[in-house]
Amino acid sequence: MMTTTDIKTELRTMMNGVASAAMREAGMTADYRVNFGVELPRLTALAADIAAQTPSDALAPLAQQLWNERVRECRILGTMLYPAAQFDGELADIWVDDIRTAELAQIAALNLFSQMTSASVKAFEWIASDSDMRQIAGYYTLAHLLRTCVLNERSANELRDQAQAAQGSANAALRMAALRAVSRLDASLA
Repeated sequence: MMTTTDIKTELRTMMNGVASAAMREAGMTADYRVNFGVELPRLTALAADIAAQTPSDALAPLAQQLWNERVRECRILGTMLYPAAQFDGELADIWVDDIRTAELAQIAALNLFSQMTSASVKAFEWIASDSDMRQIAGYYTLAHLLRTCVLNERSANELRDQAQAAQGSANAALRMAALRAVSRLDASLA
């Protein structure tokens, strides 16, 4: 079984200095202690290797340890490795409140938030919050859910109303996330 130290050592070997520098210059990594600049396909492959070497009962604790690291790639791996069936709404609130970048909110929504049992409940709760990052995570979670489900009329109207309100935000990432969710809603109704 790989430890967080083993995983960080592996990430160092995958480091992409050019990508890391570009992210740093774009201000995408201010919240991280370390950013290796490892691309998502390589992280996906690494997550598959880690999962194959780790007993299923050890995945959630390992994912939590990775999340607790202030390392971009460790946090992303945490979202890929945490078993969605064990990830509850209370933990989702803790994790979403710890997210500082739209990139991580989008990745967490894809890999984990949209897979948990209470996904739609949490997503609607988050889009109604005052926190931009909660809203971003909520809109991306709904966008992923809308790939496989259709909202009832009341929920669709709620999404449209919240997304319209988000368009007045100064936060471009929030506006983009809201537009993505509404686009998926429109596609699911077509």
